[in-house]
Amino acid sequence: MIKCNVTVCGTVSKAATCRTNKEGKPFVSFAMNVVIPAKSGINKTVEVSVIKDGTLTETGNCNVGDRMEVAGVLSPRKRGDVMYFNLSAGNLNHQPEGAPDSIKGEMEFRGKVGKKVEDKTDKNGVPYCQFSAFSAEKVQDGFEYIWASFFLFDNKREAWLQPGARVNAKGTLSLSVFNDKLDFSCRVSEISEYVPQPFNG
Repeated sequence: MIKCNVTVCGTVSKAATCRTNKEGKPFVSFAMNVVIPAKSGINKTVEVSVIKDGTLTETGNCNVGDRMEVAGVLSPRKRGDVMYFNLSAGNLNHQPEGAPDSIKGEMEFRGKVGKKVEDKTDKNGVPYCQFSAFSAEKVQDGFEYIWASFFLFDNKREAWLQPGARVNAKGTLSLSVFNDKLDFSCRVSEISEYVPQPFNG
């Protein structure tokens, strides 16, 4: 499970349309292009699919080429080599002044730690713990995996945090590009061991 409470700034790439859901309630959908900066290689443009409850009259027109800043809950999904970003919007800001492309906010993550948990020291001599973990989503007969890197400061590492452990983590999201691949990272503010509960059907 990956859920991100974010503010996204970008350019409308698909104009807004209004439809109704199964309950007959109207919602608006459109798409935004957001340029993600590269740590290595060239920047990457991702498309974010936005939905918001209401009508076009309530949300205002979102035309191709408009600059938009949207706050809401972002859910990444992976299908093969393609990453999809679905944003359930709470607030829309039309024509934000001078705001660069960005996806900023908090990540909530549940998943499994990879093969390494490393204790390191940054350039200022501050100790921290670094590890990678993946979130799995069942898709048809298999699974899709999204990996993220985590940085844990303030001596918060506990004994259970070992390779293969299951974790709940929350912290500041950073999204960048490395060798043409999206890189999710998180500076952890809260972490706990995730213990799956037995199914009681």
